[in-house]
Amino acid sequence: MAKDSYLVGLIGAGIGPSLSPALHQREADRQGLRYLYRLLDTDVLGVAPQAVGDLVRAARDLGFDGLNITHPCKQLVIEHLDALDPRAEALGAVNTVVFEDDGRAVGHNTDVTGFAASFARGLPDAPLERVVQLGAGGAGAAVAHAVLTLGAGRVTVVDALPGRAAGLADSLVRHFGPGRAEAASLDRLPALLADADGTGGLVHATPTGMAAHPGLPLPAELLRPGLWIAEVVYRPLETALVRIAREHGCAVLPGGGMAVFQAADAFRLFTGLEPDSGRMLADFEELAGLERSGSHVG
Repeated sequence: MAKDSYLVGLIGAGIGPSLSPALHQREADRQGLRYLYRLLDTDVLGVAPQAVGDLVRAARDLGFDGLNITHPCKQLVIEHLDALDPRAEALGAVNTVVFEDDGRAVGHNTDVTGFAASFARGLPDAPLERVVQLGAGGAGAAVAHAVLTLGAGRVTVVDALPGRAAGLADSLVRHFGPGRAEAASLDRLPALLADADGTGGLVHATPTGMAAHPGLPLPAELLRPGLWIAEVVYRPLETALVRIAREHGCAVLPGGGMAVFQAADAFRLFTGLEPDSGRMLADFEELAGLERSGSHVG
C-alpha cells in the first residue's frame, strides 16, 4: 500500500530562504499527500558543515523518508551514506538521500538531470563546441556532466582551487573520453571566454551571487554578446551575473529552472510518484514573484 504521508528535509548552510519546501509541498498537496519539509540549516544549528553525518543519522532515527543536500555538504555527506547510485558515484556529489525500508541511506544526484532539462528548455539552440565552467565543487561536477551529456565538444573547468579543477576534469575524461574536458587556471579565463565567443558559453557553478555571497564571479568586461551564460545560483533569481550578462547582450539561463527540475526528480525519488514539472515551474515563478514583491511565500 502506498504511503500518504512523508517527512523530508534539506541540509545546508544559509538555507532559510530556500523555495524547496514550498515547491515540494505544493506538488504533494495536489497529489493528496501529507508532506512535511524541514530545513536543517547548519548555520542556525550552530554546527560545522562536517556535522552533516550527524544530521543524516538523526534524520534517519527520527523517521525521515529522505533529505535534500545542498552547499556546502554535497561532497561531505558521501562518507556517511550506505550506498550511492551510479550517477552520484561518478560525480562524487550527492544532493538527495533516500532512506530505504531496510534503513539504508542511499545517495542520488538530481542536479545533473535538473540542469540538463533546464538547459534544453531555456537555451535549446545554444552552441556547445567550447564551454567554460567556473566552479568545480559539488554543483560543478553535476553541471559539467550534464553539459557533456547534452553534447558539448569540450568543457574547460576553472576553479580557485587548481587541484579541484584538475580532479573534475580527470573524472570527466574518464567518463566521457579523451579531449572532452580539461582544467585551466583562473588567469586563463579571459582567453578561454574569447575562444568560446560564438562557439559556446560560460556555466557558472560557484556560490558567488548567492544571498550570503553577493557579487560578480568574473570581471564584467569578459562578457560579450556571442557568449551564452548559464547560472546555477537561484537565490536571488536575478544574480549580478544574470543581470550584467543580459546588459551585455548574452543569452542567459537563470538558475531557477535547474532548481525546479532537480526538485521534481527528488520528489519522485522520495515518493515514487510522478511530479508535474510544468506545474512546479509555474509554482516557482509565482513564489519568486511573491518574494520580489515582498509578500510572504510560506
